[in-house]
Amino acid sequence: MVERTHPAALDVGGKPYLRDAKGNLVPLAAVKPADLLMDELVRAKVDAARAVSAAIASFKAQAFEDVTGFQGLLAQEYGTALGGKKGNITLLSFDGCQKVQVAIADVLEFGPELQAAKTLIDECLTDWSSDSRVELQSLVNRVFAVDKEGQINRAELFMLLRVDIADERWLRAMDAIRDSIRVVGARTYMRFYERDTPDAAWRAITLDMASA
Repeated sequence: MVERTHPAALDVGGKPYLRDAKGNLVPLAAVKPADLLMDELVRAKVDAARAVSAAIASFKAQAFEDVTGFQGLLAQEYGTALGGKKGNITLLSFDGCQKVQVAIADVLEFGPELQAAKTLIDECLTDWSSDSRVELQSLVNRVFAVDKEGQINRAELFMLLRVDIADERWLRAMDAIRDSIRVVGARTYMRFYERDTPDAAWRAITLDMASA
């Protein structure tokens, strides 16, 4: 067994090899130095990212367990649960300079009624004066412009529902949008904030745990 000079090197017949993207074994000596350095860099960073991801997942589980335990303690002591609508809760440090927020958001999907709404909206925009509806047309375009996952812009969709227009077709379109909305689950988030003084603006502590 020869001493490996690369973390991913394979010992084949006493000689080090690297496996390429096609599955072929390439002698280590035949791999360009720049390719070796890039391979080592990528492997090291992916290993580090995997460790950070595992740490975040562990922290997330522990944080939710601790907050749930605190809520249970208060419920036991006072006979009531701590938390707002849908289980949302905000916890503050004694000095008012740190806080933890737990937010529960609905997971939404949209049914076929949405396409009917789009047809009605297009009819309205076609009939109305284009000069007076430029901003509305722009909003509609943003709503129904799907993203890479094929999802419509939900924030813009709810803005569209707030547009006050008395046209009967528009009202039917808005009803169709509301009927299309299905709550298929919930997702819980925990966010952390801090500030220097009790009257200062909050600063979010960047920590993406949504997918951990």
